[in-house]
Amino acid sequence: MTNPSKYHIGLVIFPGMTQLDITGPHQVFALMPNASVYLLWKTLQPVTSNEGMTILPTTTFDDCPSLDVLCVPGGAVGQVEMMRDAQVLEFLQQQGKTAKYITSVCTGSLILAAAGLLQGYRAACHWAFRDQLAMLGVEVGTERVVIDRDRITGGGVTAGIDFGLVVAAHLCGEEAAKLIQLLLEYNPAPPFNVGSPDNAGDVLVAQVKKLGEDLIAASLAQTQQTAKLLNV
Repeated sequence: MTNPSKYHIGLVIFPGMTQLDITGPHQVFALMPNASVYLLWKTLQPVTSNEGMTILPTTTFDDCPSLDVLCVPGGAVGQVEMMRDAQVLEFLQQQGKTAKYITSVCTGSLILAAAGLLQGYRAACHWAFRDQLAMLGVEVGTERVVIDRDRITGGGVTAGIDFGLVVAAHLCGEEAAKLIQLLLEYNPAPPFNVGSPDNAGDVLVAQVKKLGEDLIAASLAQTQQTAKLLNV
């Protein structure tokens, strides 16, 4: 779908987010022709990611225009907080009424689901949280990028670049997206074939789950509470 009009793309940021969930897609979107990209938060005060990177919002929720693309990242404890943050959920619900594409990366899909924006759709999520997404009434896809009508969702953290290129192709056409991919020299060749639980083996998967057990447990508790609120 090629359209010369100006696109408004909003990337929600929040304390404790995973920065690559946003900076990956942002790098792609910043190269799109005719795109205005907004980093959105409640205020214009600096936001610190889970990894300690400080990012400056460019636009507040109150000043945000009607968006063509609404994108939500995931991220550690921040994701759990956003799933119960009334102001964030209300903003997503309002923008979700008019956005052409409602999107997420990693566990951002849990936040979208908490806002009631993914029920009845297929969506992606980080592999360690797929069962929790299903608890919220969402059909879980295991593809790196899942497209279901006007919902486009990326899987784990590094899927954000793939996700960004898919969105760019939808908005600007495949040739424009290919041009961006080459500009970025996005030609993945990971040193190890363990980037998916399907390839990593049971021992490594168990180690990762052990490292993240506190976060997974906190997210599960919030997901169970959210499921009750949504009656799913």
